[in-house]
Amino acid sequence: MESIPQNKMGSHHVPSLLIKMSLPMMLSMFVMALYNIVDSVFVSMLSERALTSVTLAFPFQMLLVGVSVGTAVGSCSLISRRLGQGLQHEADSAASNGMFLAVLSGIVFGILGLTLSRPAIAMFTDDIPMLNDSVTYLTICSSLSIFSMIQIMCEKTLQGTGNMMHPMIIQLVGAVINIVLDPIMIFGLLGFPAMGVAGAAVATVAGQAVGMVLGIILLKRSKHISVKLFKVHRVDGRKRISLFKPNSTTIRETYKVGLPAIVMQTVGSVTNLGLNAILISFSETAVTVLGLYFKLQSFVFMPVFGLNSGSMPIMAYNYGAKNRPRLMQALKYGCIYAIIVMLIGVALFQLIPSQLLSLFNAQDSLMEMGIRAFRTISLCFPFAALSIMFGTMFQALGKGIYSLIVTIARQLIVILPMAYILAKATNDVNAVWYAYPIAEVVSLGLSTALLFNIYNKHIKHFGDELVK
Repeated sequence: MESIPQNKMGSHHVPSLLIKMSLPMMLSMFVMALYNIVDSVFVSMLSERALTSVTLAFPFQMLLVGVSVGTAVGSCSLISRRLGQGLQHEADSAASNGMFLAVLSGIVFGILGLTLSRPAIAMFTDDIPMLNDSVTYLTICSSLSIFSMIQIMCEKTLQGTGNMMHPMIIQLVGAVINIVLDPIMIFGLLGFPAMGVAGAAVATVAGQAVGMVLGIILLKRSKHISVKLFKVHRVDGRKRISLFKPNSTTIRETYKVGLPAIVMQTVGSVTNLGLNAILISFSETAVTVLGLYFKLQSFVFMPVFGLNSGSMPIMAYNYGAKNRPRLMQALKYGCIYAIIVMLIGVALFQLIPSQLLSLFNAQDSLMEMGIRAFRTISLCFPFAALSIMFGTMFQALGKGIYSLIVTIARQLIVILPMAYILAKATNDVNAVWYAYPIAEVVSLGLSTALLFNIYNKHIKHFGDELVK
């Protein structure tokens, strides 16, 4: 077995380590949520129709993000586990194979974006101006998605080593670029042409491209991991380049966690599409309300996903090291911190929903419907906090299939059918929103049962090493 120096994930005080590793990601994800909001705020200044067009593209955009994040999460989990086992070479292999998968995914989605954007959006609207705007936005974001794919893989690779500062810097720089370019590209400032909805997409892609370049630079400078997609060597006095050869075993291990995470996001996108179909039977305003909720709830959920990013490497490393006390402490404090964040979110959505909606120039009908929706849906936040952290544990241990089971139950077995039943039984759009709290209660019960199962099978037998 290779010998490598003790990593902070195996030695530092767990509660403070979790805060130190999570805070940078919480901050960066908060800023990521901010720039998503900024996109919508500027687009809403064009018209409510323009805002709805971006909302229609959102589920497809999230599918793209899901593939990217899911693959990267699988790579991050594998890197951390191999480092915990003291296997540096296998950790480097996981990182290189992860980057290969990111490049391949970017190429595939680029082709799909150029060919399928119009027929995909056309399934949900026959309003030609709205259709054209939505297709334009989705085509630009998806055809150039390779920037986002590589950026996210760089971030997760660094996180797998316990480095949270550099991923934060990558995300912050990309977000700032997006925020600065949004009004310039949308409204045509500083001599640029006014591009409308297309400008929002261009600003997003530009931020991702800059983030990708910075990510590659920082990853290359890392002392804890090595990513090589090609090698330059001399043969008979001449320079030769040998390309990276993917390792099927490593890729399978990556997708043991990554594929369930991808399917989870895919299921989420399908759910959003289904909800849009249910809501549009009431009005376009209802679709817009749901889209605005997803934008605003990211301010609450993104910090929790920052906790997810900070805690998963700690959990995975200590699982690899068979250190049960540190593993369970990471879960315990992750849950505590996540609940605190979510309770703050509940307070905001209950107390100031009108102020939140006013950011998007909401008119009377949108304001009235949005207030009731926000207050109802936000009741699910505390339950979601625990489900997210339990899912983090599943992914850290390489048991991503458990997270997938919970997601399918929440999205396809509870939310969609319940939303449909409530819509038909009451003929009241405000009743549909209760599908979310009901689903989160059910998913928390299922997550708890699965956690007990995974603990008894895979953790309970670990030695009781003293927590350092």
